[in-house]
Order: sequence, then C-alpha cells, then structure tokens
Amino acid sequence: MKLTLVGVNSKFTHSNLAIRYLKTFTEDLDYECIIKEFSINDRVERIVQEIISEKADIVAFSCYIWNKDYVKQISDLIKLIDNNIKLLYGGPEVSFDSEKYLKDSFADYLIEGEGEETFREFIECTIGNRSLKDVKGLYSKENGEIFYGGKRKLMDLNKLVFPYTYDDDLNNKIVYFEASRGCPFNCKYCLSSTIRGVRFMDTERVKRDLKVLIDRKVRLIKFVDRTFNCNDEFAMGIWEYLMDLDTQTTFHFEISADILNDKQLKLLEKAPKGRFQFEVGVQTTNNEVLKNINRFVVFEDIKKQVMELNKYGNIKQHLDLIAGLPGENYESFKKSFNDLYIIAPDEIQLGFLKILKGAPMKDEVEKWGIVHSNYTPYEVLKTKDISYEEIILLKRVEEMVDKYYNSQKFKTILKYFVQRFDTPFEFYYELGLFFYEKGYLNRNISSVDYYKIFIEFNEEKLKEESFVLKEIVKYDYLKYNKKKWLPDFLVRDVDKEIERKIKEKLLQNNTISNVNNTHVEKYMINVLDYIKNNTICEEERYLVYDINDEENIKDITYILV
Repeated sequence: MKLTLVGVNSKFTHSNLAIRYLKTFTEDLDYECIIKEFSINDRVERIVQEIISEKADIVAFSCYIWNKDYVKQISDLIKLIDNNIKLLYGGPEVSFDSEKYLKDSFADYLIEGEGEETFREFIECTIGNRSLKDVKGLYSKENGEIFYGGKRKLMDLNKLVFPYTYDDDLNNKIVYFEASRGCPFNCKYCLSSTIRGVRFMDTERVKRDLKVLIDRKVRLIKFVDRTFNCNDEFAMGIWEYLMDLDTQTTFHFEISADILNDKQLKLLEKAPKGRFQFEVGVQTTNNEVLKNINRFVVFEDIKKQVMELNKYGNIKQHLDLIAGLPGENYESFKKSFNDLYIIAPDEIQLGFLKILKGAPMKDEVEKWGIVHSNYTPYEVLKTKDISYEEIILLKRVEEMVDKYYNSQKFKTILKYFVQRFDTPFEFYYELGLFFYEKGYLNRNISSVDYYKIFIEFNEEKLKEESFVLKEIVKYDYLKYNKKKWLPDFLVRDVDKEIERKIKEKLLQNNTISNVNNTHVEKYMINVLDYIKNNTICEEERYLVYDINDEENIKDITYILV
C-alpha cells in the first residue's frame, strides 16, 4: 500500500509539522509513505498533477483554516480523475462537526483531533485488511454510511518520533517545533480551550531534538506551544540550554507576559541578542473585554513585564491585538492600539476575531450580536459594539501598521509623523485613508513609492513643506537600501573631493579599515541629534554608513573642521 501525505502551507517558507509526525510515527510499518508539500500560492492544477503522478492508494490532507478551500478543490479533482483513490482528512479544520464534514465531502476517512495514534491504527488495519469501524478517533464512510470509532485518549508526547529527517530540505524554511500540547487558559475564541490541561515532552528529549535542527543550521525554529512559559521549570530549562549554545538560530515562542516571573526575567536578561523572539497575545487592553473572553488578567500586568523585557534590548517582542472582541467598540479598540504603541514593541499584529468551529465563542454569537463570514477564515464582519464600516477602517490601519511599523525600516519617518497627531492611531488612520483615496490599496506599488508616499501625504494631507521630511526620508532609505542610488524625489549633494578627503582622514585616524565598505552622505539637518533628542537643527552634517552593518552610522562632520 502507498499513501501520500499532503501539506498545503500558507507560505512557501513554512514547513508542515503534522504530516511529518504522521510519517515518522508509522515509519516501522510495512507500507510506503511519501510527503508532498505545497503552498496556497501554487496552482491547484499543478498540485493535482503531482499527487496523481505518485499513484498512491490513499491521499491524506492536513486541513487548516487557510487551506480548507484548496483541499476541497484538490480532493474533488482527484476523485474525478480516479475515484479509486481513497481520501483521508485530518487537522483542526475538520475535527469539529466531523461526521457532517465527512458526509458532505468526497473524503473516505477523517481523523478527529490529535492524529498520530489514530493514524497508526488506521494504517495497521488497512494493511492488515481489518475493519476500521472501531478505530478510536476515526470516522469512515462505507456505501454512504458513516462509522465512528469513538473518542481517543490524549497521548503521551514522549511517544512521538522526531518529525524531521535528513531528506527534509530545511534551507530558508521556518521550522515548526512542539514541546508541549494544550494551554492552561480557556480563551473563548481559541480551539486550545477545548482541551483541558497541558502535556509536556521530557526536557532532555526536547534538548536532543532541538540540537539536531541547530546542527543543521536552521534559521528560525518556531515553537507552536500555546503558552511556552506556563511551566516555570520547563521553560527555564529550555531557555537556559538554548542560551548556552553557539548558534545563529533564532527561536520563536508564544508566551503569556503576565506570568513572567522574576526568575524568568533574570534569566532572559542574559540571553544573547537575537536568540529569542516572543509573541505576546494582548488582544485588548480593556480589562472588561478580557473578562468577556475568559482571560482573567489585567493589561497593567502584561504591560509591566513587556516593558521590563524591552529594557534588556535583546529579545524581539511581537504583540497581538484582536478587533471585534465581544464588548469592545471602536473607541475602546483605538485605546488598545494606543496603549500598545506607547510600549514600543518590535511588531504589532492587528488581527480580527475569527469564529472557529468548536471554540466556545461560537455559542455566544447571538449574545454579542456577532455576524461573521461563513467562509474561511470565518472573520467577524460586525458586532453589536462595532460596525462593518468601522471594521473596514481598522483593516486599513492594519495594512499601514504591517507595512510601515512592522518592517522596522521607517522608524525615523514614523517618529516624525506620529508626534504631529493627537495619538498614534490617528496617524495610521489618516495614512490608511490617504492610501485609500489615492487608490494605493488596490494596486501594487514599488518599494521606492512606499517612501515617496510620505512626501505626498505631508504636502497634500498636512499641507506642510517637506524640506526637513525629505532629509529624514533619505536617512531611513539609505539605512536599509542600496547606498549608491537615490530616487529623484530626494537630494544628493556630496562633493566628490570632500568625500575623498573624509575617507582619507577616516583611514588615517583608524576609524575605518576599508573605505570600500563605507558610504558618505551629506545632510542639511542633524538627523542623529533628531533621533536622540527630538530636535530639528538645520545645519550641514556628514554621515558615514557601514555597508555591512546597517546600524553602524556615524556623524563624521568633525573631520572637516
């Protein structure tokens, strides 16, 4: 028997952890199993061609909110081409209302919930030609009739087999890793709230598995654990191990900031810069709304710990907000945004409430007047507290924040503009409105245009002249882009003879070792003083950029004195 495990990922850079678990958990069984990975950006026709060419007896799909429609299209075409191919579904998107889902689809089998042990028994029964009707966690279809083997107990995670093999191409991939399952919290919008308790892998086992990936020089390992720091001893044991390694790998964790204790903070203060990045689910800073979703925490506790981590300057922090939560109106969300912005995290993700099948929030849509899409990703359209029109306005703000704030390549420009508005939200709202009015949201614009738009916004929306702004835009542009060329809306005025003398003196003073790795630029304002002290001083300044280190920018005007 031959089976093809298919993962349709949301991006090419992602890797599918689930199908790898299934393959390695059954690698000792007498059947042929192969993995095929695609992304939702691949053409459905190409995916079908590749699957059919494998001539498998069974094709299994890992189903999620982002690929459900793709999986259905692919499945339908496979069955039209060869109805003898059996289809197996699994994953969170089909683990609720499973019987109805199987009945209404072309699938022949469906695994409910945690899949490894059910999949193994499914394979054993199939190759042994035994009945599938009593396989726990499995729905099967025979002659239009649905059979269910009943609920399966949650497994011991230490029975899992390390999912990555040396056949996996992990170059330039985000590699997902799991050290625990479950969550100690019961947020109403989250599927993790449907499973009580948290199970952990043995700490030493986790370390051994991570070392394999680290030795393969994986760029980013992203832990899928819902709340990594919920067990103090476990989290600190893994963090301390990773901190002591000589590696360039970055490790991403979802944490709950409010339960970061003094011991964890003291340890994290010593982490090498860039080693860890944290994702913190704030969701809202409105404490009443937090209670509405079963998050029994106050924002002040989250803020305190996030700001403490910020002081260390060694851990990238990504903070999440969710619009459309029960009880939160437009004004409350604006306050949540401004509260988060003041903390100055590295990234702010502005997401929108999704009403997932199986999550407790599904049962409260009438209570809160929630209207949501019946199509993936099941996003909220409006509630009794926030209108559809207001949701659309927040979508524009989301685009501006994601493009400009989260890229970290427009820091000085954003600093210049934000202080010109009453609140950070008002700036991003007005910028999003400007994009909408100019039609920029409906077409692709170049990377250079993203800088130029600030000049247009300043002159057309704020009715201000742009002499100072252009110098600030030039600074951010040169910091993150090629130094030898400037777009025509920015001014370059460096005398080649002066530049030559500057570089000669830099060499003489041992300030630089190689002039070929530097770029000198003349400015008409003191940009570095503006960044440090927030004052605009119009005067000629010369800055030298280190081409190999974007953060290494020095004011070398003194050389000309």
